[in-house]
Amino acid sequence: MPYVNIKITREGVTTDQKAELISGATDLLVRVLNKNPATTFVTIDEVELEDWGVGGLPVEQYRRKAAS
Repeated sequence: MPYVNIKITREGVTTDQKAELISGATDLLVRVLNKNPATTFVTIDEVELEDWGVGGLPVEQYRRKAAS
């Protein structure tokens, strides 16, 4: 019974995009590990930008630094 937890920043991800993530993660587990899709669970957590950090910086600062 696989459980996949996808964490993304809350930046306007659509319902269709979430459905595609769920489908894709499930398909990957079926293809690679021969898991039963009926018992595969996928959750998506949306995290506020100010609650996400990369490289020791809040993600917005990290993006600005990476872009410069």
